[in-house]
Amino acid sequence: MLTSLLIANRGEIACRIIRTARRMGVRTIAVYSDADAQALHVREADEAVHIGPSPARESYLDGARIIAAALRTGAQAIHPGYGFLSENADFAQAVIEAGLIWVGPRPASIRAMGLKDAAKALMSEAGVPVTPGYLGEDQSPDRLASEAGRIGYPILIKAVAGGGGKGMRRVDAPADFLDALASCKREAASAFGDARVLLEAYIPSPRHIEVQVFGDTHGSIVHLFERDCSVQRRHQKVIEEAPAPGMTEATRAYVCAAAVRAAQAVDYVGAGTVEFIADGSGPLHPDRIWFMEMNTRLQVEHPVTEAITGVDLVEWQLRVAAGEPLPKRQDEIAITGHAIEARLYAEDPARGFLPSTGRLDLFDLGSGVRVDTGFHAGAAVSPFYDPMLAKVIAHAPSREEARALLVGSLENSAIWPVRTNAAFLIKALDHPAFAAGGIDTGFIAREGDALMPAIGPSAALLRAAAARYAQQPLAGFRLNAPTTPTISLAADGIETVVPLPASAPSSDQPLAGPHPSPAPAYLHEHGQSWCIAPPRTSGSASAATQSGAVLAPMPGRIITVDVAPGQTVTKGQKLLTLEAMKMEHGLTAPFDGIVATLTVKEGDQVQIDTLLVSIDPGPKGEA
Repeated sequence: MLTSLLIANRGEIACRIIRTARRMGVRTIAVYSDADAQALHVREADEAVHIGPSPARESYLDGARIIAAALRTGAQAIHPGYGFLSENADFAQAVIEAGLIWVGPRPASIRAMGLKDAAKALMSEAGVPVTPGYLGEDQSPDRLASEAGRIGYPILIKAVAGGGGKGMRRVDAPADFLDALASCKREAASAFGDARVLLEAYIPSPRHIEVQVFGDTHGSIVHLFERDCSVQRRHQKVIEEAPAPGMTEATRAYVCAAAVRAAQAVDYVGAGTVEFIADGSGPLHPDRIWFMEMNTRLQVEHPVTEAITGVDLVEWQLRVAAGEPLPKRQDEIAITGHAIEARLYAEDPARGFLPSTGRLDLFDLGSGVRVDTGFHAGAAVSPFYDPMLAKVIAHAPSREEARALLVGSLENSAIWPVRTNAAFLIKALDHPAFAAGGIDTGFIAREGDALMPAIGPSAALLRAAAARYAQQPLAGFRLNAPTTPTISLAADGIETVVPLPASAPSSDQPLAGPHPSPAPAYLHEHGQSWCIAPPRTSGSASAATQSGAVLAPMPGRIITVDVAPGQTVTKGQKLLTLEAMKMEHGLTAPFDGIVATLTVKEGDQVQIDTLLVSIDPGPKGEA
C-alpha cells in the first residue's frame, strides 16, 4: 500500500482525497498558491508546500514545481484530482520518470483518448458505437461543407481538442456553415492551440449518459454503472444523478459493456468515464446511444456512483496505483438506491451568473446529505479559480426521496455575503420535467426564466426582519404615524418600507438616550441569504430609493471605459468593461441620467464593491 501522497490539486477534490488517504493511513502533502495559503485543503493535509503565485499557470499548472515539491517532501505518489494537470500525458510521464507513482491511467491511454477524432476512430475499430460524422484529415472549408451536407443538418462542429463546450457550434442550415466553421476554428485555436475540427450529426433531445469504468494493472476492467448528467448550462454540468432515469436493464447492459470495451481498447488502468450521447426523444434504447469521449481521470460527479455502489473510488485509485488488483469483481458490484448531486457555485444568477467572490461570513449547508467542499465559514472565495463552492449529494432508496432530500438541504443553506446558485438549483430540482425524469441537455436553456430565483427578499422575509428589529432598541427611531408604524429596511441597497408587527411599542416621541445600533438580521429563504440592514431613521412610509452607484461585482481589471463625466446615458448603456476570472463583464447604466462621477481608468485594478461610476438621474432620468 502507498505510504505518502502528494495531491496536485486544490479545493474540494483535494479535501476529498485527503479524507480517504487519512482513513487508509497514508500521509498527505498538499500544494498551494498564494491565494490558497489559508485554504481548507492546506489545513487538513499532514504537510503543505507553497508552489507559486495565485494564477493557476504559475502554480497548479506548473508540473515541474509540483514534482519538485513531491521529491522534496518524500512523497511516494502524486494524485492529480481532476482539472489542472489530471489529463496531461506529458505531466503523467514526467511523474513516472521522476521515480514517483502516478495515480491515474498510463500516459499512452491519456494520449489515445485526448483527441476526439482519433478516439472515435479507435472506438469504432473496437466495436463501440460512435455518432455518425466526419473525422478526416482534410480540414479545408469546402471538404468540411461537403461532409456536412452528406451527414445532414442540423450538425455539430466540434474542436478536435475541445472540451467544456468551447470550440463547438450547432449549425441548422448550409448557408450558416462557413461562418460557424470560421468562428469555431478561431475559438479552438485560442483555447486549445489546435484549430482542427470534426463533424457530428446533431442528436435531437440529447441526453448525456456516462459510465464509470475502472481497470487495474492485472488486466481486469469493470464498470460501476451509469450516471445521467443531462442538466447542463452552457455545456457545463449542473446536476448529476445515478442511475439514469428510465434506463432499462437491457440498455444498461449494452451501454456498460460498450464502456468496458472502450477501456479495454486503450489498456486502461484506474478510474475513467466513458461518455455517451443518447437520443432522448423517446425511451433509452441500445441503437440510439453513441460514444462521445472518454475522460481519463476521476470525475467531479463521482460521489453519486460511490453512493449507489458503496465503493470509495479514491481508495480504489490508491490501491490500483500501488499494484493491487481491483477490490471487487463485476458480479460483486450492485446498485442500491438513487443519488443526485448538485454543484453549488459562487455565482449570482440575478447578474447573469457572474462569479461572486469574497469572504464567507456564513457557510452552512445543513445536515443529512454528503457535502464535498474546500471551504468553511471565514474562508475567502478567490477570483483565480473555478467558482464551485461545494457538491451536495443526496442518497435515498428512491429517486423522489433523493430529490426531496437534496431540495431540503439547499433550502436550508445559509451562505453570506457570497452569492450562490442554490435557489436556481432548487428551481431546477423542483421543476415538473426534472421530477418526472429523463430530461435532455436543453432543459435549462428551454426553461430560462422559470428557473431564475426571485430578486430581492420576499415580503414575508422582510416582515420577519421587521419583527426581529421590533424587539431591539432602535437609535433615533420615531414611531409617530397615527396608523400602522413602519420601518425602512435595506437589502442589496434597495430600501423597502415594512409595517411593524402589531405587538411593536407605539410612541409619538423619538426614543431617548443612547441606544446601541441593532445587529444586522441574517435571514434565509429558498436557498438565498439576505442581510437585512438596520432600519434608518424613518417614521412613515416613503418610496423605495434606487442608487445610481455602479460597483465592481468582483475583483478585476478595467479594460474599457466607454463614458466620461457629464455624459448623458440611457438605461442599459455600457459604461465600462471589467475583466475578471478570465471573462469580460460589461457594466451598464441602471437608468437614464448623467455620469456624475467616474473613479477609474483603463488598466486599473479594482476590488469588489469599489465605486466605479455614479449616475445622477438628472431632469430626464428615472429612478
